Amino acid sequence: MEATGLFTLLFPLPLLWLLSCWWLRRQRGARWRLGSDRRLFANGPATRALFVTAHPDDEAMFFAPTILSLAQARLWLLCGSTGNYYSQGDVRKKELLDSCLVLGIPPSNVTIIDHRYDLPDHPSVKWDTQLLSALILKHVKTNQINLVVTFDARGVSGHLNHKSLYTAVRHLHSEKKFPEGCQVLTLETVNLFRKYISILDAPISYLRSPDVLVVLARKDADLAKRAMQCHRSQLLWFRRLYLFFSRYVVINSLRSL
Repeated sequence: MEATGLFTLLFPLPLLWLLSCWWLRRQRGARWRLGSDRRLFANGPATRALFVTAHPDDEAMFFAPTILSLAQARLWLLCGSTGNYYSQGDVRKKELLDSCLVLGIPPSNVTIIDHRYDLPDHPSVKWDTQLLSALILKHVKTNQINLVVTFDARGVSGHLNHKSLYTAVRHLHSEKKFPEGCQVLTLETVNLFRKYISILDAPISYLRSPDVLVVLARKDADLAKRAMQCHRSQLLWFRRLYLFFSRYVVINSLRSL
């Protein structure tokens, strides 16, 4: 019985591997699959994209494929905290700037919010929607942003700080407070099995028809890993494994609000 169960669990992996090899042979470089509205993901100088993250390292752990695939656009990053949960905030701010340089976001376009009481780095604290919404909207208007990218309602890892970003962005979108023409994309949360099969998730993601699908080629995937390696204070053994097995290092599927 146990052998049968193990076979059932492992049987799909060779098929996924073959499908992934076929997919990669068809793709060259970083590619994306667009929905019917091509404005969702225009990789050019007219695009002014803001990535809204919760902690230093989110940009590398989760959003690197999307950031790297917008290399021709103008990019900004708004980080909701310094990542001070273990009193490492000052170190992590420097690591974030180093990571963003690898990903192509200049230091002048990186803003780190340091509201340690109102927006603390804590996995069980939900951030204040009104405060967060005001900070995000101000950043969008000041920088004439026309594309906002953040977490979805499940926050990829389930972290309440991640979910709070979605709540704030959703609030702004539903209240029609974003400037006209500003698009919003949210990073899709996948189940635990898909999360840790790396490039093998490419055909599954494609078949689920997201509004935007990004799959990195090896060269750009190496850049994503280099960005994460800038976060030296966070490179515990399980995050080193994450770099090899997480699909978010090479694949982003996004949905439009």
